[in-house]
Amino acid sequence: MWLAVSPGLLAQFTLAGLMMGVLYALMALGITFIYGVMKTINWAMGEFYMIGSFVQYLIVSHLLGPDLWWLALPATAASVFVLGMLVQRLLLRPMFVGGVERRDEYATVITIALLLLLRSLAAVINGPYQHTPGSHLPDVTLGPLSVPGAEVAAAVVGVLVLGLFFLLLHRTWPGLALRAAAQNRIGVQTAGVDLLRLDMVAFGIGVSLAAVAGGLLAPVYLVYPTNGAVATTKGFEIIVIGGLGSIWGALVGGLLLGLAEALGSALIAPAYQNAYGFLLLILLLLIRPIGLFGERARVV
Repeated sequence: MWLAVSPGLLAQFTLAGLMMGVLYALMALGITFIYGVMKTINWAMGEFYMIGSFVQYLIVSHLLGPDLWWLALPATAASVFVLGMLVQRLLLRPMFVGGVERRDEYATVITIALLLLLRSLAAVINGPYQHTPGSHLPDVTLGPLSVPGAEVAAAVVGVLVLGLFFLLLHRTWPGLALRAAAQNRIGVQTAGVDLLRLDMVAFGIGVSLAAVAGGLLAPVYLVYPTNGAVATTKGFEIIVIGGLGSIWGALVGGLLLGLAEALGSALIAPAYQNAYGFLLLILLLLIRPIGLFGERARVV
């Protein structure tokens, strides 16, 4: 059943959808960035989102307080970055140095096992409890729509993080090496770049982006051991919409998913918010199966 919505309210829902889309894009960007460099999919990405939300909660609740939540975010990103490098070094590097024939299957098994391990550990340590770091930010009024201040702050910081990420890729030597590795891994090795170390950095950056999304959304949604499941689903929706391996596809796909959910909630019914993203996904797959920015595989 279609709902009657005024143009002003529709514009506010559109803006709210774009703000949420920025945070969705952070999650998808980590997935597609790791795939672009390492050519493997990290199925445990949602668990790094979950770890980021827990780290943010612990720092804010026990050390800094809600007013200094923004200081906790770099610590959250840095801690998960180090954890990601360690995971890549111990669990994923063997597929590049151990003569593994089917690296995609190896990575799938390892990351799914990691997903189950991290989720189970969080459930054992935390129990069935839900937490929130809290927020003292006042609600922001966008016309007739009231948006939580924590959500607005998360969107603004998310844009800044995306800007820093693109600055890293296009204005630094490590960013140049990462972009080169995404295009030709053998060529980068030939040029003298330590590809194994570069993989560690790429994996660390990818999972830290997911952790930043988890930390930013910690005061908006509850923090609990399985909160990464929904984030994982939305992240993979986005990379299918935008095209696996495409940085711009992750960004555009995240914004489109946020818009689809917001406008669907405004025009149809908010109870089916998560379904609108799947409808968008199915529609785009019918029109362009490789995604908006995906490229067909070249047969050599």
